[in-house]
Amino acid sequence: MHQSDNATYFRSGSEAPLEYGQTRPSGHRQDVRRVALVGTYPPTECGIATFTANVRDALLQARPDWVVSVVSLVDEMPEFSRPEVAVNWIRNQAGSLQRAVDYLNTCDVVVIQHEFGIYGGRDGDDVLELVDSLRVPVVVSLHTVLRTPTVYQHFIVQRLIDAADLVVVPSASALDRLTLTHRVRQVAVVPHGAEANFDDDRPEGEAPVVLTWGLLGPGKGLEHGIHALALLDKSKLAARYIISGRTHPHLRLSGTDPYRDSLEQVVAWHGVGDVVSFDDRYLGWKALRAMVRRATVVLLPYQSRDQISSGVLVEALASGKPIVSTRFPHAVELLSDGAGILVDFDDAEGMAQALRTVLERPDLAHAMSQRARRVGRSLLWPQVGQRLSGLLEELTEMVKR
Repeated sequence: MHQSDNATYFRSGSEAPLEYGQTRPSGHRQDVRRVALVGTYPPTECGIATFTANVRDALLQARPDWVVSVVSLVDEMPEFSRPEVAVNWIRNQAGSLQRAVDYLNTCDVVVIQHEFGIYGGRDGDDVLELVDSLRVPVVVSLHTVLRTPTVYQHFIVQRLIDAADLVVVPSASALDRLTLTHRVRQVAVVPHGAEANFDDDRPEGEAPVVLTWGLLGPGKGLEHGIHALALLDKSKLAARYIISGRTHPHLRLSGTDPYRDSLEQVVAWHGVGDVVSFDDRYLGWKALRAMVRRATVVLLPYQSRDQISSGVLVEALASGKPIVSTRFPHAVELLSDGAGILVDFDDAEGMAQALRTVLERPDLAHAMSQRARRVGRSLLWPQVGQRLSGLLEELTEMVKR
């Protein structure tokens, strides 16, 4: 097993690999009709839920004749579900898991989104009971590949890999890490998708806007982003910093939001309440697009050394925005050609210098924006849908042999 680029399809045997965007030249196969996606799903507010919904839309755009349904992970039975949700799998409820298994075994192929925190049991090990019970082709999409997993986390991921007919990872850095830490038979890189959002919408004369968005929580490095804004020369740059997004639901307690309160204390301590603002809405895509179009630069101050996929990163690229980011794996992979400036973790001074460079040099910001657009065009959801649907077709054909 080897790596030649960031989107090569690896498989056992001697057949040549697939390049990104390619499928085998045998045309659409007729054996895939019912695809089921397993993961969190809207109205749940989390990155995996949004991702699962986007994958469903992309598959249906690529193959309009397919039926793409969802088994949605929930803590309790919701008051309503979208019509595409076939089963609500209630965490830690055996009967609910059995209903999910019974449904999934009627489908042609199952695609499981894996993140440790979304499944019940210790480190989400309920997912193992699911895959052990499935009798149809299974694809496991890994959203986290840890550098130093615990023994039990390593065990869970290896069991998933062994049970899957195909493993999907979102980046070359994820592939590199996975093949170093686990035994893998078949794995494909399918990039995290993005929506095209290339038009700027900044009113003439408006102060520059630094934007961070997404669910908030420890590990996002927002304290360092706030500190970086405090280090800028406000009289010269007059930049504003908008932090958009709700605190992760698991961190909100009985109507209170202690994490956001702690961030507001950081703002007050640095004396930047006049330039740092919070937008705590969970924005729909239309409203989010409008906010991103008004941004001058996107700041990703993340602290995780394990982040092998970032939806915010790919959406920023697909919006043609200059990016300042810490050196988490996905950012190093996508920004190293000049679409962004990489800084060290926990380095507020480095962030401030990078932001200052982008804000003071319109020529450089324009060049970064052009590079971001070029990278972003390769990550759009229609291409991702074609890629994934082709892999699902090939997989079902291969399993039949």
